[in-house]
Amino acid sequence: MSTGRNSSRGRQQKEANKGEGRKNTGFNASNKKPARFQKKPASKPIKSDVDGIRLNKYISNSGICSRREADVLIAAGSAMVNGKVITEMGYKVQLTDEVRFDGSLINPETKRYVLLNKPKNYITTMDDERGRKTVMELVHMATKERIYPVGRLDRNTTGLLLFTNDGELAKKLTHPKHNVRKLYHATLDRKFAIKDLQTLSSGDFSVEGKKVFIDDVAFVEGSSKSEVGIEIHSGRNRIVRKIFETLGYKVVKLDRVIFAGMTKKNIQRGHWRHLTEQELNNLKML
Repeated sequence: MSTGRNSSRGRQQKEANKGEGRKNTGFNASNKKPARFQKKPASKPIKSDVDGIRLNKYISNSGICSRREADVLIAAGSAMVNGKVITEMGYKVQLTDEVRFDGSLINPETKRYVLLNKPKNYITTMDDERGRKTVMELVHMATKERIYPVGRLDRNTTGLLLFTNDGELAKKLTHPKHNVRKLYHATLDRKFAIKDLQTLSSGDFSVEGKKVFIDDVAFVEGSSKSEVGIEIHSGRNRIVRKIFETLGYKVVKLDRVIFAGMTKKNIQRGHWRHLTEQELNNLKML
């Protein structure tokens, strides 16, 4: 009986050993993991957009429609790149290209809107070959997107300056036909004469042979008669200074206090803030 039990135990042990052998068949001689645990081969790297971005992707990233829908609309002639209608599937766009969809300028980046209270001695340009301070130095931490100043303020003019990467809105805000309100506080080198105030209020005034539309002009309340508030919607370079120079005055200080309904409230000189949703909605309704 003892021998039988031992024989039975021997057979069971052999069967167990066979089972263990079957369990290990997923390993090879170098002790690698079973096939189901092995790492999958690395996928092919995604091709970068250094050589351009497909037009359908550009349109899709701009929030217009899906890529598939964009293909249909591209074929229908709805897309333009640098003024030329593009119907070619797979056409690649550079980020520096001007892309329009149904006539409107589009941009695949997130739209950003930054309002700066500009101090003196900063020029309104992206960079300066003479090494002078530019307004871009003041807003470089505002957003990772590349933003641009809307219009200009000369070096010694202070006040509100808007930055954005929304080309369509920027164009709208700088075109005189939209009557975007710009109010300046001008400090002159002497008292401003009543007759000159009346001249500017008459609506018939020209600078360098071109008519200037002055929406409103008045003395600044609670200040001397050398301080004048003037509202215009012209975008001509240094136009406010030229208005007063035409009348024989020198502008000592010039500050833009209102731009398109936005004010400097709670923005210290040299500081910036992002527009509120309400401000943005107001701009889009202009």
